[in-house]
Amino acid sequence: MDQAIEQFFASLPARAPAVLRAPVSGTLQIDLTTGNRTDHWLVELGPGEAAVTRARGPADAIWNSSAELFARLVTGHAQSLSAVLRNETTYSGNVMLLLVFRRFFPNRPGVRDPRKIAREQVRRP
Repeated sequence: MDQAIEQFFASLPARAPAVLRAPVSGTLQIDLTTGNRTDHWLVELGPGEAAVTRARGPADAIWNSSAELFARLVTGHAQSLSAVLRNETTYSGNVMLLLVFRRFFPNRPGVRDPRKIAREQVRRP
């Protein structure tokens, strides 16, 4: 398993209060495949909290992806919704969980928020 993926899942509980502000709760099972092997992650999401285990279980949604694609997601080199729409990954179940969970993924390296750029230009004399 890619080190970036391990670090990503390890960081979720600490980052949850800043990321999970919506009153959405549910369980998301993430299945990552590498060749003939599948690793399972179970993420329980709630307002301001996330719990992660390496298990399968009853889930409100299931996300199947290659480990290679998921590594690109956790490093900001791919977008989750784009991957789903291009059929590079599959998702079934409560769509709100995907929309909330994708906030954990970083932006592409070097990307700046256009609102921040506009504010900087307004401040210039």
